[in-house]
Amino acid sequence: MILEAYHGNAAIAQAWAAARKVIADAPENDNGLAADIVLQSAYEKAWQKSFFATLAGSGAPNWHCRTLVQAVFCIDVRSETFRRALEAVSPEVETAGFAGFFGFPIDYVPMGSSRGSARCPVLLTPRFTVRESVNGADAHEASTLLQSRIVRRRMANAWASFKTAAVSSFGFVETTGWAYAAKLAGDTLGLTRPVPHPAAHGLGARAHRCLGPSIAPADTGVHASGLTAEDRLDTAEAVLGAMSMRRGFARFVLLVGHGSTTVNNPHATGLDCGACGGHAGDANARVAAAVLNDPQVRRGLAGRGIDVPQETRFLACLHDTTTDEITIFDEEAVPASHRADLARLKVWLEAAGHRARAERARSLGIADADIPDREVKRRSTDWSQVRPEWGLAGCAAFIAAPRERTRGRDLGGRAFLHSYDWREDNDFKVLELILTAPMIVASWISLQYYGSTVDNGVFGSGNKVLHNVVGTLGVLEGSGGDLRVGLPWQSVHDGVRLAHEPLRLTVVIEAPTEAIDAIIARHEAVRHLIEHGWVHLFALSGERPTFQRYARRFKWERT
Repeated sequence: MILEAYHGNAAIAQAWAAARKVIADAPENDNGLAADIVLQSAYEKAWQKSFFATLAGSGAPNWHCRTLVQAVFCIDVRSETFRRALEAVSPEVETAGFAGFFGFPIDYVPMGSSRGSARCPVLLTPRFTVRESVNGADAHEASTLLQSRIVRRRMANAWASFKTAAVSSFGFVETTGWAYAAKLAGDTLGLTRPVPHPAAHGLGARAHRCLGPSIAPADTGVHASGLTAEDRLDTAEAVLGAMSMRRGFARFVLLVGHGSTTVNNPHATGLDCGACGGHAGDANARVAAAVLNDPQVRRGLAGRGIDVPQETRFLACLHDTTTDEITIFDEEAVPASHRADLARLKVWLEAAGHRARAERARSLGIADADIPDREVKRRSTDWSQVRPEWGLAGCAAFIAAPRERTRGRDLGGRAFLHSYDWREDNDFKVLELILTAPMIVASWISLQYYGSTVDNGVFGSGNKVLHNVVGTLGVLEGSGGDLRVGLPWQSVHDGVRLAHEPLRLTVVIEAPTEAIDAIIARHEAVRHLIEHGWVHLFALSGERPTFQRYARRFKWERT
């Protein structure tokens, strides 16, 4: 198949002949490793040729319309599909990509909880503690909701502990299993109401809408929380700089975190935002929006050369990657002057969601359903669904470049897209951050999917249907053995063919090669990742794009 793809290419034929000689001369005890390496490399180069052709091809035409909306999504590959759909809906929308914690490494403490959880990549340590509070409520209402939340949380935790404990779990099934008959029937027939995202922590939808992060400095007697005025300004400046967003602000700037709504899914956290520590990204998006909307922060930014217009409003949003629905938070704070534009934005988001669901329906094998749009949403509440969504299956590339390089190009939901303009990065500190954090995390994700695909028995977790949850630690496949690691087979295979191609990550950076070399030389983790071939590194340049491949030891080759 590879030779057919390159039929008539003398250079490929010569390289193929040389590769066959290497295989023939390999020691007999290498178990075919040499052949596997050659075929793997050829397979990846064939994919890269098609991928680079897509990047070099024609994208969206130049648009001169006033930008009403800038939407910053997580770099997650699932965002690529929705971003493309949203830009296709209206020429007044442009999108960008940034790590889904939006530059705010926080320890988030839900209301009624004594401790929080890190909402940042595992490479970072939370810098700020942010507590959840009640918005728009008086002291009595806040106290009532707090007490209700504490009671519900304790009851839920006690019940969960009883159900999953090593001893009581058996008695639980024997004595109370019959009580779930009605719920089981309702879930099977689709008669029960959709469950809220786990971030709701047992509260009803109305009560949950009243909750939100408080960025005001406070001392609760346990530990301080919130951000000081100096912290807000410094972090806001750093975040906007890292986003390459120092000018040209739109009327609305959306900060779109993401999470996944599923039921009966021990692997649910793997579908949430990795940049937020395996949680949904709503808390980080709301903290970032609150800081960037702060009038005092705006004045401070102006003094540092970042003039955010008074009319610009940052909106925190959450993209449900299972249903492709967007939730906008804190709408009541949007001024009356922006209401009409907000209504238009909602229409665009709904239309983009419809497009994204239609595209994903094909990959889920439900494109022939009577109403695929509705069927995609239904899967999120189906307790028997082993594959409510594909997660990051198919991930194959990481791109750090201006959106103009990828806008209008169909990358099939397979690329991590990080917005980056090296011309705005005088000391290449932003590039250094990208290569030492998002790129490394993307490579981990890629290698997890790669390992779970090529040898699921060792690097994956086997058949999801046979999984038994062990406390809150992990899963067993069947009734014994070791805790399983990696992804279940259903996350990488659709029952007929692989849904994830086992490719090493292709990293494309638009920046001078000298700057990239300097960063590789300074950071051992990055150097080992690239020099030992765990990822493929390419530099992108030129108006009509050209690509250079990193050939190890700080040498580059034109592709």
